[in-house]
Amino acid sequence: MAESTSENSTEQVVKTLDPASLLKDEIDQVNRIYNIIVEFFTNYSFQLIGAFIIFIIGYIFAGKIANFVLKLCERHKLDVTLSRFLANTSKMLIVVMITIIALGKLGISVTPFIAAIGAISLGAGLALQGLLSNYAAGFNIIIIRPFVVGDTITVQGVTGLVKEVLLAYTILTDEDNVEITIPNKHIVGEVLHNSRHDSLLELSVGIDYSENPLAVVEMLEDAIAKLDIVSKAREPQIGIEAFADSAINIGIRLWTPTENLYTSKYKAYKAIYLTLENANIKIPFPQRDVHLIKDSA
Repeated sequence: MAESTSENSTEQVVKTLDPASLLKDEIDQVNRIYNIIVEFFTNYSFQLIGAFIIFIIGYIFAGKIANFVLKLCERHKLDVTLSRFLANTSKMLIVVMITIIALGKLGISVTPFIAAIGAISLGAGLALQGLLSNYAAGFNIIIIRPFVVGDTITVQGVTGLVKEVLLAYTILTDEDNVEITIPNKHIVGEVLHNSRHDSLLELSVGIDYSENPLAVVEMLEDAIAKLDIVSKAREPQIGIEAFADSAINIGIRLWTPTENLYTSKYKAYKAIYLTLENANIKIPFPQRDVHLIKDSA
């Protein structure tokens, strides 16, 4: 009896390991998968094509609506940041609605998805409080608009030109065109300096006490006024800054576009030097006179 059972088991193993049998099983499995795919496309091909067409048309329509909203905001001279936010929000809402319609075309109920999204959102909200606070702060910035794209701001010890305001963070660029990303939660509620499109450039030059400082101030006013670096919104300020030990210091304060800060600085110093050089104005430098006293003894 035991020998008979052993022989049957051996035959089954041999049959299982038979290449022809294995190949037949693989072919049967492929045929089953093929039949399932064919049946699926036979029953749902029109629904799939319809849903795909609806989504593509809806996505294109959403893009055109976003562009229309953006142009409408620009026509009414709304802030760039607010305009982009409204355009992106309108596009996102239309895409969501089109997706729901496309899923309905496939016979898929969106109610379970909405419930699942609600549960996931609750859990994600608890786990991502820091990230959500950035989004809340970004929404606050977009609505209240303490600054807009193109303004020069200083916050948390960082100064730069506002390049883009997003819901999660704000991107600045400094004088070297380096991008600085600041999370919005570190902007809202902090002391914010906004000088709009310009930055303050403070310069100083010393002249000899033998020179007429008032005449030098007038010459520098004319020289600075001829430069193309000065903001038209604010007049430059030039005057006597201090009476130092060996020089009368002339201070120059002017506002210049932030993106050209260093270029403006170099142009201003060049104009100051050429003005003083052409007028033979002496620029003092530290020097020491040594007197030798001979002992009469």
